Amino acid sequence: MSHHELFVSQSNVFSGSQKPYKDADYVILGVPFDVTSTYRTGARFGPTAIRQASLNIETYSFRTGLDVEDLRLHDLGDLHVSADTRKTLKTLELVTKDTVEDGKVQVTIGGEHTITLGIAKGLGDRASKTAIVSFDAHLDLRNEFLGLKLSHTTFMRRINEEAKTAKIIEVGTRAVCKEELAYAKKAEIEFFTTKQIRRQGSEQIAKLLKEKLAKYKSIYLSVDMDVLDPAYVPAVQNPEPDGLEMHMLLDILGGICDKRIVGFDVLEIAPDYDQGVSAIQAAKVIFEILCCLEKALK
Repeated sequence: MSHHELFVSQSNVFSGSQKPYKDADYVILGVPFDVTSTYRTGARFGPTAIRQASLNIETYSFRTGLDVEDLRLHDLGDLHVSADTRKTLKTLELVTKDTVEDGKVQVTIGGEHTITLGIAKGLGDRASKTAIVSFDAHLDLRNEFLGLKLSHTTFMRRINEEAKTAKIIEVGTRAVCKEELAYAKKAEIEFFTTKQIRRQGSEQIAKLLKEKLAKYKSIYLSVDMDVLDPAYVPAVQNPEPDGLEMHMLLDILGGICDKRIVGFDVLEIAPDYDQGVSAIQAAKVIFEILCCLEKALK
């Protein structure tokens, strides 16, 4: 073995643990893209910051009794993005198609939330049997915003129209416009508001979600970190007051993770807006979902 193989390695590999792609169960993919961001920008720096955070928090999960270090992960690196949103989404679709066909669970780190559309399209034929559960303060169901029909405010509507997934459920909703409420009703997109989650409790909400998801063959999880209250994640692109607490988010995620999860993303961290706290929260969310999935597969 050469000295560079012994003593040199990529310093910013997610969690610090790297298995060869062929042996990995989970593949990490960064998408440093925030071209359509309309309030605070900088989610393009999210993947690097979240990876760095993942190297500096402990990997053991008390919730599952598992350790991320024992999971078979491979960090692919970052997608080659373009200033052309459609082009970036097409590239992401092609990469996702490969990882799905290879039987991997793709863990996508963003980046703005628009990228979930590229991933949904990458599911191919499987999309029609897949339910998307999006944890987000916003419904993202506008038809157009600031002249753009494809952006972080409209992508969920585009997923419904273009990717044609079997079901969309949104969790943590608290920031909407009337147009979105009308479209959600028409398109039968269900959502759980923060107020409802607080009133009923995370255990009850997880139970309701499980019932609603029971008939779908696959599930895709999307976590926009602005689902949490800005007190926990000040560095998101579109902070909204009155959000969820971290333990509630992790309790709900833990309650719905099972063998049907085909992939998940954690997005919208713009790390320049704080001193690293938000990136740490995002890394923790990824760790806990990974451990929940590993436990479900055992």
